[in-house]
Amino acid sequence: MTKPLLDTDLSFDVHTRLPEGTGKHGRTGVIHTPHGDIQTPAFIPVATKATVKTLTPEQIRQTGAQAILSNAYHLYLQPGHDIVDEAGGVAEFENWHGPTYTDSGGFQVMSLGVGFKKVLAMDVANLTEGDIRAAKKERMAQVDEDGVDFKSIIDGSKHRFTPEVSMQIQHSLGADIMFAFDELTTLVDTRQYQEESVARTHRWAKRCLDEHDRLTNARAGKPRQSLWGVVQGAQYEDLRRQATRGLVQLSDAAVAAGMRGFGGFGIGGALEKENLGTIVGWVCDELPEDKPRHLLGISEPDDLFTAIEAGADTFDCVAPTRLGRRGGVYTLDGRLNLMGAKFKRDFKGIDEEFGGYVSENYSRAYIHHLLKAHEFLAGTLCTMHNLEFMIRLVDNIRASIDGGYYEAFRDEFMGRYYAKK
Repeated sequence: MTKPLLDTDLSFDVHTRLPEGTGKHGRTGVIHTPHGDIQTPAFIPVATKATVKTLTPEQIRQTGAQAILSNAYHLYLQPGHDIVDEAGGVAEFENWHGPTYTDSGGFQVMSLGVGFKKVLAMDVANLTEGDIRAAKKERMAQVDEDGVDFKSIIDGSKHRFTPEVSMQIQHSLGADIMFAFDELTTLVDTRQYQEESVARTHRWAKRCLDEHDRLTNARAGKPRQSLWGVVQGAQYEDLRRQATRGLVQLSDAAVAAGMRGFGGFGIGGALEKENLGTIVGWVCDELPEDKPRHLLGISEPDDLFTAIEAGADTFDCVAPTRLGRRGGVYTLDGRLNLMGAKFKRDFKGIDEEFGGYVSENYSRAYIHHLLKAHEFLAGTLCTMHNLEFMIRLVDNIRASIDGGYYEAFRDEFMGRYYAKK
């Protein structure tokens, strides 16, 4: 018998694991939420301001998306979380009616004040002088033990986020899955600062659990929401493992006290791309098998394969949509930029072998024309194609794990996508 929506808690079932002896945590499963199931692994499109830029919710569904992720920071600033709450929550507000995630706002509060690119996997060797200067300049966000003071990117007005405020905002937004308020660190922060930050994020996580439990009881008429802890620790194994064990202990203690623990875990913070799988593996070594894991800010195909093998279940990133608005598109043979002059008279679909709505109905030449003419439809078509490509790729990875042919699928896809032209 299906439980009523208001009484349904999030749960997670593991279906198929990668073979034993491989040293990998990869698996398939399903996350059950009050607004529907998410088959994992899954790519989650980013709907920052309660919209995936250039697409309607109906178009998002057409890409095969199972859930979308919105941002607490941006929706707090505009239109206001109280308005979203009054509308019935973010899913109702944006006419999505499926599972939703919200991040805590911690990433944006600090990353927008520091100026780093919105990606998790970074390359230390390619940090620019501008990156280094950004880390040293006067920031728009100032961290203390209680929370973060920051200035709005809209009008420069002053605001403050604490763990409790983040929970209050995210409860008002009403997403099925939300994240504890954490401190963003970068690869240019010192080891000492990373240690301090991990300890502070742990203390904030405890406050988030307390406030989440209080708000869940106070908002008994609302659909249940699941709070996930966020693991920090940059590229340091001891800090990553320490942070993970600490969050698991906090969750277990909350449950033992009759409260709500973490429903899952997010893996956050900057890390070197070449060490992504190793770091995710460290974290998943320490996490319970019956909890889902979300990797924040990942979308490149090689990163997806690496992260899934290491044990991540869901992912989000703005890259496919941002790339699409600039004319960049994914194909089975690698990325293309349809702004290029060579596409002016190219009347093939973006990727006719891959197919999909856009490739079957619009030519490269037409989209090239739209891009050159600065027509909004260009961004819509490229974004739709990119999301469908990324979502189907992860769906195919899931099918290959279930079907027992993961390595063959990975090697075939990667060999073709990254083949030297």
